[in-house]
Amino acid sequence: MDIVAAVMEPFRWLVSVIMVAFHDGLSAAGMPAADGWTWTLAIIGLVLVIRAALIPVFLAQVRAQRRMRFLQPDLMELQDRYKGRTDQASRQAMAQEQMALYRKHGTNPFSACLPLLIQTPFFLALFQVLSGISNASGHGEGIGSLSRDQVVQFDSATILGAPLSASLLHGGGDPTAVAVPAVVMILVMTASQILTQKLVAARGMAGMAGTAGAGPELLQRRVILVGLPLVFGVGGIFFPIGVLVYWTVSNLWTLGQQFLASRNR
Repeated sequence: MDIVAAVMEPFRWLVSVIMVAFHDGLSAAGMPAADGWTWTLAIIGLVLVIRAALIPVFLAQVRAQRRMRFLQPDLMELQDRYKGRTDQASRQAMAQEQMALYRKHGTNPFSACLPLLIQTPFFLALFQVLSGISNASGHGEGIGSLSRDQVVQFDSATILGAPLSASLLHGGGDPTAVAVPAVVMILVMTASQILTQKLVAARGMAGMAGTAGAGPELLQRRVILVGLPLVFGVGGIFFPIGVLVYWTVSNLWTLGQQFLASRNR
């Protein structure tokens, strides 16, 4: 557990530094330092910084997905050649030939997951920071680069009557006030993720039209289409309002990126 905390500490510090920088900038521009909307805009600023930094990764992902489309006929031919051969030697030979094809085309089947994997530690760091706000406020402690006064400010900050540190499952504040923005953001977050996965699937299947072996690939994409949004939708009941703000804005950013990529495929 100490190892996990040590690994996450730099991410928690970086997340809090970016939030504080935006918060202080907005406060200097005239917004109330303790206002919930000031902190909400600071969280949105965090999203913009992280997602802007990931643009090169996204472009590399788009290129990798394009190469995967060109690779599909060769993969289907390989699957047909080894169809019905379940012995260990055949499975090993097929796996080696698949890896050779991936290397030849300069791609891999996990390229689509790279931006999500890179974002994960930042998302977990934000979750840990916001989830620990109330406890730190009660003990008069800071978190990361957030001072004790800023922790107290954040703990009492609300948007539409909902504390930014509250969540559907763990409560905090008026239940109805928390439920309304939380449910709306969970729905928007889930819907945007479904639309994003549909755009990704449409791009992926574009190069497979008329390919006899498209069935397993199509099934896999449909599982991702339903499964990933479901995981985050259900997980939303655990997320503080501030984390829901982050993930909703991040998903909308991803949807916009995929829409632009689909138009320029």
